[in-house]
Amino acid sequence: MDEIRVPAFRAVSRKAVRLSSEELVETGSLGDGAKFPLVVRPRVADTNLAAWTEGQRDLVASWLLEHGALLFRGFGIDSVERFQQVARAVSPDLLDYQERAAPRVEVARNVFTSTEYPPDQPIPLHHEMSYSHNWPAKIWFNCVQPAESGGATPVADDRKVFGLIDSEVKRRFLEKKVMYVRNYGDGVDLPWQEVFQTTVRAEVEAYCRKAVMEHEWRDRDRLRTRAVRQVVVTHPRTGDTIWFNHAHMFHVSNLDPAMREALLAVLDEDELPRNAFYGDGSRIEDGVLERIRETYRRAAVIFPWQQGDVMLLDNFLASHGREPFTGPRRIVVAMAELYTDPSQRCQEPST
Repeated sequence: MDEIRVPAFRAVSRKAVRLSSEELVETGSLGDGAKFPLVVRPRVADTNLAAWTEGQRDLVASWLLEHGALLFRGFGIDSVERFQQVARAVSPDLLDYQERAAPRVEVARNVFTSTEYPPDQPIPLHHEMSYSHNWPAKIWFNCVQPAESGGATPVADDRKVFGLIDSEVKRRFLEKKVMYVRNYGDGVDLPWQEVFQTTVRAEVEAYCRKAVMEHEWRDRDRLRTRAVRQVVVTHPRTGDTIWFNHAHMFHVSNLDPAMREALLAVLDEDELPRNAFYGDGSRIEDGVLERIRETYRRAAVIFPWQQGDVMLLDNFLASHGREPFTGPRRIVVAMAELYTDPSQRCQEPST
């Protein structure tokens, strides 16, 4: 019988599969097919989001311009420090929070709690600091702890919002602009020391001049400011026209009815902690602003937070708000890339 020869098999070693940096993540939607926000998830467990975003800044920037909002989910961002690293990987110079409109606590360098506002009250959708002469071009959110119920951060694609606003409302606002009147002091709203982050009046006055904002010192260490601001802006990169103002937020009609009645019983409308008027000082109709709020509600995309979620918004292209909630909730935020409205020319003191 012929001898049967069995071929010798060499030991086979496993070869590591190398994925490019871009292939470490995958993109998709929240489940409805619409990529607003664009959802970015890891393909490989333990992908370091801070390292990945630092190496892919151009890709992240292109996604943000295309979609307006990015939701990074499943990367295990479980601490304020890790969130800060992610935000700085894309925007190394995070911003302080000046000319404040809401109380916040700084939990790490230039990382703040989200707006400290009663949990049973919703916060309408808005652009961060659209009442100012400058604002962050980017805003980051991180869910440290989701609420027991509610507490979503709705977002809206403002390229769509602009087209939904009634043409007559647009015409009226574009013709007159918006005036914001704020009164600081008396313990009703934020003191001017917190808003401007200083106790020195001269520093407040210098800020107001630079911000093209009238100021008036009043008795009992009170301050009143007035500023006429833009209604729309043009995105500096995409050229999109965006509805960009705080009229529906600051206007007296946005107050809880009981609070509104109590304040108006003792204060005139221009003495309220904050209010919005047409740029010529005339009153904005309540119904007009409710239509704007309703437009935002119709455009809102609402999803429940998951612990560790990180969301990045282009503050021109996307607005955000907050749903009422129960139980503990902790969302932290960071802002980046200060943009100054070119139509607001700085006024320097004469020499």
